[in-house]
Amino acid sequence: MNKSRRKFIKDLAITYSAIGLAPSFLSACQSKEQEMFFKISLAQWSLHRKLWAGELDHLDFPAYTLNNFDIHAVEYVSTFFKAYDENYLSQLKQRCDDFGIKSLLIMVDAEGNLGDLNEEARIKSVENHYKWVEAAKFLGCHSIRVNARGEGTSEEVAGAAVDGLGRLTEYGAKENINVIVENHGGYSSNGEWLSGVMKKVNYPNCGTLPDFGNFRISEDEEYDRYQGVEELMPFAKGVSAKSHDFDENGNEIHTDYFKMLKIVKDAGYTGYIGVEYEGGELSEDEGIIATKKLLEKAGKELS
Repeated sequence: MNKSRRKFIKDLAITYSAIGLAPSFLSACQSKEQEMFFKISLAQWSLHRKLWAGELDHLDFPAYTLNNFDIHAVEYVSTFFKAYDENYLSQLKQRCDDFGIKSLLIMVDAEGNLGDLNEEARIKSVENHYKWVEAAKFLGCHSIRVNARGEGTSEEVAGAAVDGLGRLTEYGAKENINVIVENHGGYSSNGEWLSGVMKKVNYPNCGTLPDFGNFRISEDEEYDRYQGVEELMPFAKGVSAKSHDFDENGNEIHTDYFKMLKIVKDAGYTGYIGVEYEGGELSEDEGIIATKKLLEKAGKELS
């Protein structure tokens, strides 16, 4: 075991001991969130460079979230799971239980296109997602985040996505798991298009995960992010606070968080907002901390 690994485990042990011996620590953290209309979670993608480099193990993500950022809820990314069998999931669930971390959702990628115009390929994609529905249920998550992608006209892909999402949502309903779609490039980054798909699917456990920054439809076209979030919020079962760069006052230079959070609040949303830092100027840890501070500043002002 190398020195950095020993130090990391020691730090986690100290944190665990502190929480176990001082319940006031947790209550103090929770009181901050009670000042806001929402709670804060951490999207695992914020640490994708560390995870890809092997500097952070997926199973250590929950404890790392608490130890380094004082965040008590996590959102996973499917591509970082080394397995999805019961033994591996049990280890992850135990880590969460040990540190008092709540698992919220799994962002699922690379399992095919739910809006594929080819019915056989679309059904295959739906079936590829079944294991993630089951994994989400096992971990205590409320949702899996999926992509509504396909190749064709906007009307063709919308029709195929309604079918694919409908099939998957029916399966998710059996396990009490929501199927939620993020604005994640292509047609899905058009708020009007995605909200239209939601209306046609028309299932209570099918919704959206509005992301503050993913409104690039194509290389030449970008949808208005504020309009897009407003259109997606009626179906939201989660919200993603995308961030890249900050000015000297700690404000995100691409997104007005005060304006965006007002849209979220006005929609009546009171759930978790996930920190999702993607910038390159700050380190991943620094970017997560900066995003959390901005959410707290704006959230307290608007609450």
